[in-house]
Amino acid sequence: RVILVMSDPKNPCCEARHAGRGKACMPGCRSVRSSVTEQLNPINVPCRRRLAGARWFRSENERKPSAAQRVSMAPCVAHVTSRLLVLEFPHSKDTPMEEDMPRIQTTVVGSYPVPDWLVAAPSEQALIDATRVVIATQEEAGVDVVCDGELYRFDINHPETNGMIEYFVRPMDGVGFRMSFEERLAYRRALATRFRTRPPGVVEGPLGSGTLDLPLACQRARVLATKPFKFTVTGPHMLAKMLMNKHYKDTPALAHALADVLAEQVRHVDADIIQLDEANLPGAPDEWEWAASSLNRVLDQVKTVAAVHLCFGNYGGQSIQKGGWKSLIKYLNALHVDHVVMECAHRPPEELEVFRDLDPKIGFGLGVIDILKTAAEAAAQIARAIERAENVLGAGRVKYIHPDCGFWMLKRGIADAKIRALKKGRDLFEGIAA
Repeated sequence: RVILVMSDPKNPCCEARHAGRGKACMPGCRSVRSSVTEQLNPINVPCRRRLAGARWFRSENERKPSAAQRVSMAPCVAHVTSRLLVLEFPHSKDTPMEEDMPRIQTTVVGSYPVPDWLVAAPSEQALIDATRVVIATQEEAGVDVVCDGELYRFDINHPETNGMIEYFVRPMDGVGFRMSFEERLAYRRALATRFRTRPPGVVEGPLGSGTLDLPLACQRARVLATKPFKFTVTGPHMLAKMLMNKHYKDTPALAHALADVLAEQVRHVDADIIQLDEANLPGAPDEWEWAASSLNRVLDQVKTVAAVHLCFGNYGGQSIQKGGWKSLIKYLNALHVDHVVMECAHRPPEELEVFRDLDPKIGFGLGVIDILKTAAEAAAQIARAIERAENVLGAGRVKYIHPDCGFWMLKRGIADAKIRALKKGRDLFEGIAA
């Protein structure tokens, strides 16, 4: 048993950079540091499970904690009194210590190919079973932070986007679906939306959550995972750019209204990491200021670890946006975020130089899997990509490796091979024996 004295149990201090902000520490953290009083020295406690998403409880008097006050963090159990956080560790030779944990964490971006059997015979139980398969596939491959595959967002009537837009906006209050033929033609001619055949919806009034329920979607998937779980949400900039707006004065105003709806949802989402996805902004970097402003409204409501993913699009297996990362460095540095998840594998290698200007307090996620190619990457290829990035950006700068984008456009066998390659490449770089 180890007792850590804290100034405020609701705001445990951690060695991670979120200390003192009421946030959980970053998922890569392997220890807790107490808010040290003058009488005590810092105490480090190695822990197998990450603290992101752990719940912190306060009681007025020290007493035996109730079931609700005990937090399973295998191999440790935590409970809190009015002044104490107590971590109980069983002694076991099988309990890995901090040095056993990989420095670079592996994760995926979000989506996974929808199984054919789920499309052929969809049901609530089939969806749960399919999600269980997706999560188990990642865990068996050694992925450190898993996602649910976003299977429940798939729209069979508009498969090109895998429900990335429709799933979020169609349940909202204020969104309709009727439009004239002339409006449809104008929508397809617009520069930002010409790759789509029709809008996901028409904004006709003030936006509200409606029947959108992201906390429930997260909860259903998270209970199936045994590893840290990441939940993904499409960002307000991308949603605003895809909708037909007939109510708000301009697109920035619409984006901020969407951000308010998403913020209300995210406030109640219980995931180790919440990742906001923005796949349209790289093609419109001049919009970065209002894009950052609206996105930060959502990020500020994340109670655990906030991440942002950016890529140049994957619509029908094709890149959609044109441009480069240099024009978005100010945007990235303006985000209230723990780390970014960037497309890099499909980009020119020399573009890595741009990320030297990324705020060092923001963790860097390196895309090492090209999802626009069907060949699975070799472990040596991924290890070289990490080595090149650390040579350019500095040792220890890469916090995560992941695919450039989601896997939904690939066949399952190809996606599975690419998922397995993540751990193999990371382990080869870090010298971890198989």
